[in-house]
Amino acid sequence: MLRGFYTAASGILMQERTLNVLTNNMVNSQTPGFRASRVVSTTFDQEFMTRYERMNGPSAIGVGSPIRVVSDVPTQFDPSSLEETGRPFDVAINGDGFFNYQVTDAEGNQTQYLGRNGNFDIDAEGFLVLPGVGRVLGEKGPIQFEELHTDFIIETDGQVYDAEGTVIDRLLITQPPQDAKMVVAENGMFQVEDIALNEQINDRTILVQGWTERSNVDLNREYTLAIEAQRAFQACSSALQIVDKINQKAAQQIASL
Repeated sequence: MLRGFYTAASGILMQERTLNVLTNNMVNSQTPGFRASRVVSTTFDQEFMTRYERMNGPSAIGVGSPIRVVSDVPTQFDPSSLEETGRPFDVAINGDGFFNYQVTDAEGNQTQYLGRNGNFDIDAEGFLVLPGVGRVLGEKGPIQFEELHTDFIIETDGQVYDAEGTVIDRLLITQPPQDAKMVVAENGMFQVEDIALNEQINDRTILVQGWTERSNVDLNREYTLAIEAQRAFQACSSALQIVDKINQKAAQQIASL
C-alpha cells in the first residue's frame, strides 16, 4: 500500500510542478522576447541511478519504478516573430544573441543578465533601461543619453546615435558558449556561470528599431497541456484518496480480529 501512496503522491507533485510552469508560460505570453519552459520527467530509479553512475561509474540498473519525478525544466529557445510597435525605444534581435542588462540590488551589488526583451525606455537619469529589470548595457557600459529625448537612431549593428548624429555607444549583443548552462532568473532573464565567456556577435545578427520580438509561447498548446496536467492531477488525487480508504478498511479489519 505504501507503494500506492508514493506513486499517487509523486504524480500529484509532478503535475503541480507542470501546472506552475505552464501557468508561468501563459502569464508571460505577451512579454516581449519571453522563452517558454517545459517539464521533463523521469522515474525515480532512473534519476537515482543516473546521479549514482556519475559519481561511481557504470552500474546495472535495477527494477523499474512507477514513481516519477521532475528531472529538468529546460527553456525552449525556438525563435519567434517580430512585431512592429513604432516606438523608438523598442529594439528586436532578428537572429542569434541576447541583450545584456545590469541589475543593482538594494545593497548596491551589480549582476549582469541576458535576455531578448527589447521593450526599452529611458529613466530620469537618461539611462536606457528595461523597466522592472535594469540598465541596458553597451560596449562601454550602461547606455546613457545627455538629454531626455526620443530623437536617436539604433543601426542594425547596434550603433546608437543621438539627434546630432554623434555615436553614443553600441548595444552589447552576446551569445553564450554552446555548452553553457543558462539559468532562468526573474522576468524571463537568464544568467550564465561565467559572463566573460560570452562572445559579442553584433556583426552576425541584425537589430531592428521600432520592433519587438514576440514570446514563443503557443497559447493553444499551453492550454491543452494545462488541461491534461489538471486532469492527471485530479486522477492522482482520487487515487490517493482510494488508497487511503483501502488502508483504513484494512486497519479496521485487522483491529477487529
